[in-house]
Amino acid sequence: MGRLAGFVTGIANVGGLAATLFFAWALAGAVPFGMGSAGAALAQETSPGPVITEIAVQGNQRIESDTVRSYMLLRPGMSYDPSIADASLKQLFGTGLFADITMRQQGGRVIVSVVENPIVNRVAFEGNSALKEEDLQKEVQLQPRVVYTRAKVQGDVTRMIELYRRSGRFSASVEPKVIQLPQNRVDLVFEITEGPKTKIASINFIGNTRFSDGKLREVVSTGESAWWKFLSSSDTYDPDRLTYDRELLRRYYLQRGYADFRVVSAVADLSRDDAAFHITFTVDEGEVYEFGDVAVKTSLDKLDQAELDSLVLAKSGEIYNAGLIDKTIDALTFAAGTSGYAFAEVRPRVSRRKDERVIDLTFQITEGPRVYVERINITGNSRTLDKVVRRQMRMSEGDAFNKVLLDKSEKNIRALQYFSRVNVTQDPGTAPDKTILNVDVQEQSTGSLSLSAGFSTLDNAVAGIQLSERNFLGRGLQLSTSLSISKRRQLIEFHYTDPYFLDRDLVGGFDLFGSETNFQNESSFDSRSQGFGFRFGFPLSEKSRFLARYQFRFDEIFNVHPAASPVVKAAEGSDYRSIIGYDYYYDNRNDPIDPTGGWDFLFTQNFAGLGGTVRYVSTEVLTRYYYQIAEGFLTSWRLDGGYVQGVGQDVELNDHFFKGGSTIRGFARAGVGPRDLASPNRDSVGAKAFIFGTSELSFPNGIPEALGIRTSVFVDAGYIGYSDFDRTLFPGVVDDFAPRASVGLSLYWQSPFGPIRLDFANVLLEEPYDEQETFRFSAGTSF
Repeated sequence: MGRLAGFVTGIANVGGLAATLFFAWALAGAVPFGMGSAGAALAQETSPGPVITEIAVQGNQRIESDTVRSYMLLRPGMSYDPSIADASLKQLFGTGLFADITMRQQGGRVIVSVVENPIVNRVAFEGNSALKEEDLQKEVQLQPRVVYTRAKVQGDVTRMIELYRRSGRFSASVEPKVIQLPQNRVDLVFEITEGPKTKIASINFIGNTRFSDGKLREVVSTGESAWWKFLSSSDTYDPDRLTYDRELLRRYYLQRGYADFRVVSAVADLSRDDAAFHITFTVDEGEVYEFGDVAVKTSLDKLDQAELDSLVLAKSGEIYNAGLIDKTIDALTFAAGTSGYAFAEVRPRVSRRKDERVIDLTFQITEGPRVYVERINITGNSRTLDKVVRRQMRMSEGDAFNKVLLDKSEKNIRALQYFSRVNVTQDPGTAPDKTILNVDVQEQSTGSLSLSAGFSTLDNAVAGIQLSERNFLGRGLQLSTSLSISKRRQLIEFHYTDPYFLDRDLVGGFDLFGSETNFQNESSFDSRSQGFGFRFGFPLSEKSRFLARYQFRFDEIFNVHPAASPVVKAAEGSDYRSIIGYDYYYDNRNDPIDPTGGWDFLFTQNFAGLGGTVRYVSTEVLTRYYYQIAEGFLTSWRLDGGYVQGVGQDVELNDHFFKGGSTIRGFARAGVGPRDLASPNRDSVGAKAFIFGTSELSFPNGIPEALGIRTSVFVDAGYIGYSDFDRTLFPGVVDDFAPRASVGLSLYWQSPFGPIRLDFANVLLEEPYDEQETFRFSAGTSF
């Protein structure tokens, strides 16, 4: 049976080979064994068609016939070939110019009938309010005078829906409507149903044991929806924000010793009614590590080992903190750069002892390859001049590349607040020792029109308007004008500042101002002031600046009450003041907006008498110190003092210091200091000298950080007094340079309606004639 099976298989293989040869021969045009008619037919189908004598185009309106023919592969003089004709059809459809195409052959004539796609006449959007029309226009490819196609419409719809999703509206829908017009034109209308924002119903955490869900919710930037967040976008779902939240969680844990921490997953589940998302973070905390052996090693001769060791913030035995490692790298890199090693590289070597939960750390400082800045490219600034960005760079073309200076340059550009995005990258240069810096920015609006309204116990109702431009003409010039009106004070002012006067690191500017203030409650008079001034400043170092100024001012005391103090009556009238002054400012804080460490210092002097009718010398000093005791606990100290002395004359009433209110809480405005007790209103007459200090402790209040409510306790204390009034002429004036002190509680709420501040104070030390104010309230908003 085996031999029989093999024989049959062999016969089958031979038969298959014979059949293959037969069909190949037939296709080649042979006619074997009585198959003449079928073979002739097959030969006729594969033989070349008639020669093309003409290609006629029909149905075209805008597009020239020659243009249609140019897209085809068939040409007159060629033999008609169905496969080439099919390829020509595909190529014509691929142009996107035609809605339909047919092709037929009549002898040597090929007829191509086309139906052209219409031209878009206008693109309109209906139903959009959350997104501006210009934002939607950027997403659509179809524009006026562009060929309309269904594929482009679908692409535009998809992009617009994605744009709405990124703004938190996942139920948004877009329906395109086409309106036919004469001459094969169409109007395209996108009917938009935006729907409500898809809120965050809940944020949950799985795997966390050390920190509660509530604490971790305060860490992430995404927040759960609440009624008070109607002016915020943090409670809407954004996939990019969710990615950022993963990084925030990682940083939070790494700064608290959890070196093995990782976010396993971050999932956003949309509810069945598409109304809200439920976000779940799954985390793996790991164990808490401590710093083990910490050392700095270098072979660079000019570096002082003791100085390098003092710059290391990570200490052996302390809880591991990745943030301290980054800060130490910056400090060591900067120290090496200032010692002449512009190309120094600091690399942390980490050795983990998992059994002991200890991380040994060695900072290795080496001199990296010498690299120089070949070119600095600035892109994205369509309005802001290149030089405005370049002057913030701490490196120029040809300078040695320095990573610390590059980071400072990027921070300086961000600090301008001209750009919504700043991205600084490096590209290889034309040689191994050269690098190209790319500064890519995205401009944002720098002008603002603000209307403000508020209330305070000092000014009652307050209303104002302010118009400002921080980047006038794209040159970085700053212009602002404002008008403020309250029951107590009316103010109008204009300010112009050039932060790079004469294209150098100099500040120049001028001011115009006018104000009228009601002092009837404090001192039984009204005051008016009008004038102008000039300013000129320059940096003395990386942290200090000097500002010189001149001001000419017209001051008037008027509307004096008939029963006012004789001091006030004697001051009634007008004066001219010609004032030269200067400021010296040193800022050593770790953050200029929300400091948690460091200090700053301001020294101010004014000299009046270069012209005008008033002569005096005034000096004021202000210093502040910040120290974070622990997370959430911030202490701050403030010392403020001043002294004014007449030159050849007594100090005028307008030049005295009137303190109280926000200066020393617990006392009314002008509530402390010399006072004329003989007057019915017990008028305040001001002081020549004062010194006040404040100690304040901010602490957690248990209220979610999302509400923006901060609390602090404070102690205010100081002295005020020294007036030079003749007691024989003004016997009712009392002046005791005596201590005053108060303690209290402050609440600050960054509410949706604007900042609100409440101060509750209790006076500890006072003089019998001082005026108290145990509660102080202020609020305001911009819209």
